[in-house]
Amino acid sequence: MRAQLISETALTGQLLVQVLSAFDDKQLNTVPFEGSWTAAQVAEHIWKAGDCGVVYGPSAPTQRAADEKVNAIKALFQDYNAKFNAAEMIAPGNAPHTQTQVMEHIHQVWDKLTTAANNVDLNEECLAFEVPGFGPFTRLEWIKFINIHTRRHIRQLENIQAHVLKEQRA
Repeated sequence: MRAQLISETALTGQLLVQVLSAFDDKQLNTVPFEGSWTAAQVAEHIWKAGDCGVVYGPSAPTQRAADEKVNAIKALFQDYNAKFNAAEMIAPGNAPHTQTQVMEHIHQVWDKLTTAANNVDLNEECLAFEVPGFGPFTRLEWIKFINIHTRRHIRQLENIQAHVLKEQRA
């Protein structure tokens, strides 16, 4: 279980860095189409949502399978027709970001997540925060949640990149 989680976390981090590395400063801060976040805003949302504060926060033993809610998390975030509004605490601001700033934040967050995947007791429930409708997550479920959520946004970043490049060519 842990080895698979570590591998999944590493791959998600690599994919995220790869897609973000393809943007220059101007592209990062370009609104690709009306109603969309910029790539920099998506990155900010990812680093806020993936902060790991909940994973390292108060926890308690659980009486259920540590991965019980993973399929429900996948079903929610892998439905690409569903649209969500970010909670205020993880919503991005409007300030522009440089490529350097984005990469520094992403690397910091992903280092914390990788450390958690390697070291925390994955079977304990996190008590500091609950995703509405799900109840408390175990540490395993939180790390999986962050990975699955990030994969959804990697897809969004690829879409933004395609629109930005198309506009530059026009």
